[in-house]
Amino acid sequence: MPSVFLQGRPVASFPRLAPEARRGSVRPITEAGEEVLRRPCRDVTEFGPDLAALIDDMFRTMYVAEGAGLAANQVGVGLRLFVYDCPDDEGVRHVGHLVNPVLEPLGPAGRRLLDEGEGCLSVPGAMMAVPRPDRAVVRGYDRDGAPLVIEGTGYFARCLAHETDHVDGRLYLDRLSARERKAALRQSADRRAEIYARRSVRAAEPGV
Repeated sequence: MPSVFLQGRPVASFPRLAPEARRGSVRPITEAGEEVLRRPCRDVTEFGPDLAALIDDMFRTMYVAEGAGLAANQVGVGLRLFVYDCPDDEGVRHVGHLVNPVLEPLGPAGRRLLDEGEGCLSVPGAMMAVPRPDRAVVRGYDRDGAPLVIEGTGYFARCLAHETDHVDGRLYLDRLSARERKAALRQSADRRAEIYARRSVRAAEPGV
């Protein structure tokens, strides 16, 4: 099996960081409580250099924040778009971006729930167990408007579902009980300064 899938297609090799990150700039990451994270995002209707530049910035911002995925509203842009660089449970790396993503519903026969740890760059430092299906299929487009179908299993399925939640105006906190949400927010408050200090150091590193 190939070790890397780029935009859902196997490739022979791929650099440690997606090339987009070297062209992009770091943007501030929005946090839970900001209104842009609570509104369903608008469909992308213009495919061109502005969209490509946003994708570049999102890749760089994601790497600096040590994330596996990042949605556009997490950098304050209310568009249906996310980027990802995420392993699945077999250690296969998946890299790409998805414009106007839509998560396909799966019947009971096509999925089983996994209750595993999940974090979010907009809730820095918190990690909570969240039930998610172990398989995800997301349809959308690439930066040029070509249609894409991205499938994932295990941790990568979790990433696809998590990022699609973002563009629909939902956070993983919404899938927790009230007590669990409070615990996640306490974790984040306790670790926020540490996380932001690390992001600041990484932002200054030439290789990130």
